[in-house]
Amino acid sequence: MTESHQTDVLIIGSGIAGATAALMLTEAGIHVTVVTRASDPADSSTLQAQGGIIYRGEHDSAELLEKDILRAGAGLSHPPAVKILAGEGPDLVKQLLIEKLGIDFDREKNGQLSLVAEGGHSVPRILHSTDATGKAIEQALIKALKNHPNITLLKEHTAIDLLAPQHHSLNRLEVYSPRSCVGAYLLDRHANRVVRCLANKTILSTGGLGQIYLWTTNPTGARGDGIAMAQRMGARVINNQFIQFHPTTFFSRHSPHFLISEAIRGAGARLVNADGEPFMQKYDSRWKDLALRDIVSRSIHREMLLNDTPNVYLDLASYIPSRKIKNNFPNIYQKCLQYGVDISTDLVPVVPAAHYANGGVWVDEWGRTTINDLYAIGEVSCTGVHGANRLASTSLLEGLVWGYRTAQHIRETLAGTTKRDPDMIPPWEDAGKYAPDPALINQDMSYIKHIMWNYVGLIRNSWRLDRAMRELRNLENEIVRFYRVTKVTDSLIGLRNSVRTAIIVTKSAWEDKKSIGCHYRED
Repeated sequence: MTESHQTDVLIIGSGIAGATAALMLTEAGIHVTVVTRASDPADSSTLQAQGGIIYRGEHDSAELLEKDILRAGAGLSHPPAVKILAGEGPDLVKQLLIEKLGIDFDREKNGQLSLVAEGGHSVPRILHSTDATGKAIEQALIKALKNHPNITLLKEHTAIDLLAPQHHSLNRLEVYSPRSCVGAYLLDRHANRVVRCLANKTILSTGGLGQIYLWTTNPTGARGDGIAMAQRMGARVINNQFIQFHPTTFFSRHSPHFLISEAIRGAGARLVNADGEPFMQKYDSRWKDLALRDIVSRSIHREMLLNDTPNVYLDLASYIPSRKIKNNFPNIYQKCLQYGVDISTDLVPVVPAAHYANGGVWVDEWGRTTINDLYAIGEVSCTGVHGANRLASTSLLEGLVWGYRTAQHIRETLAGTTKRDPDMIPPWEDAGKYAPDPALINQDMSYIKHIMWNYVGLIRNSWRLDRAMRELRNLENEIVRFYRVTKVTDSLIGLRNSVRTAIIVTKSAWEDKKSIGCHYRED
C-alpha cells in the first residue's frame, strides 16, 4: 500500500545540518517535511557528539582558523569552502546557538564562555556543554522545530530511494531532461507501508557511514544510506577514501565500544601503554597526545602491534584532578563506571574506531549536488572543508553553516522551481514475495563489517583492497538478487545501502595509490 505526501522541501535526516535548514526554512513560511528513521527526531549523530563546536578564541581570527583547517586537511581542503566556514561559522554559533536557541555552553567562574584546546588547533577556541555538546545543540534545535506549524516530522520512516523523473516518471520523454530529484519513496515502518513523498526541493542530511565497519563511534543508522541513494541517482561522490578513525573508543570484550572524547586529552590526559608509560612523543614530538587524529590512531595501532596488546590506555588520574574529571566529563565518567572503570582513578582501555567520513556527495558552497533540486549537508556531503583529514570540532560547525546556507539558497530559488505533475510519479510497487530472513541480513552485514575493518581500515595495501573489491562486488550481486524478491524492510534497505557504500569507499581507496591524511597505504 502506498500513501502520497507533498511538501515544499523534504529533509531526510534531523541532525544539526538538517534541523538547522528546517528551522531557517520554516521561519520563512516554507512547508518542510523532516524524515527520520528513529522514533525520536533528536536521535542522530549530533545527539551523540561528545566533542565541541568551534567558536572564536582570544587572539584568534578567521585566518588562523583557516590555516589550522588547511594544515589538518593535508593540502586537499577546498580553500573557498574553508574560508566560508572560518568566516561565517563563529558568527552563526553566536547568533543561532547562543542567542536564538539559548544553548547553555560551559562558562568560567566569571561568566565568560569557556574555550578549550583540541588536537590541531593553534589556540583554545572550542565550546563545550560538558561532554554532551551535540546533545545540547540537537535537543534545542528539535524543540524549536516542534513549535513551528510549517513543519511535518515523520518519525520511523526510512528513505528507500530518491525520486528521479528520468527514471520513475510515467512520461517516457522525461529521459531527455536533465537529472533532477522530486522527493523520495519512504518506508513508514510503524504502518508498514511506503509513502511517495513529492517535494520541490530535497535535502540529504543522513549522516555518516561508520556502521559499515566492525568498530565505530557512529549510531546504528549511520550505514551510508544517503551516499548510496545519491550515487544510484547519478550524483557525483568524492574523497570517500578518507575515513577518519577516532583514536579513543572504550575497549572491552564484553561491552559496546563508545567514544571517549578528544576533549579529555585536551584537558591533559595522556595515552599510555600497559606499563603506564606515555608513548605519543615517539610519533609526534610537537603535538604529542594532541596530534591530528589519523596520526594518533596509527600510533596507537603501532603501539598495540609493538607490545602485542589488544588496546592501549588513557591516563586521566595522573594529569587531571578528580573533581575536574567528574565535573567536566560526567557522562563519560558514568558510562565507563557501568563497565567497571573509574576514569578518575583507573587507566581507561581504548582502541581506534571508524568515526567520520571526510568525503561524500559533492556539493558547492550552497549545498547543491550535481542533481537539480537535490542538496546534501552534514556528514553525507563533501564540501571540501575537511580535505584528507578533519580538524577536531569542525563537523558540527560545518553542519550548522551549510544547513543555514542551503536554507538561504532554497528560500531564494523555491519560487522558480519547476512544478512536477504528481500523477506522473507512480506509487511504490513492492515486487517482493518473501519475508526477509534476519539470519541472512545479519550475516551479510557482519561480512561487510569484517571486510571493511580488515582490508579497508586504518592501514591499507593493494592486496587487501583487491580482495575487498572482489568480495564486496560478489556480495552486492547476491544482495541485489535478495532485495528484488524480498519484502522491503529497514534492515534490508540498510544492507543494500551498506554494501554499495562499502564499494564506494573501497574503490576510492584502491584508486588513490598514495598515502595522504587519513588514507594510509603501507605499499
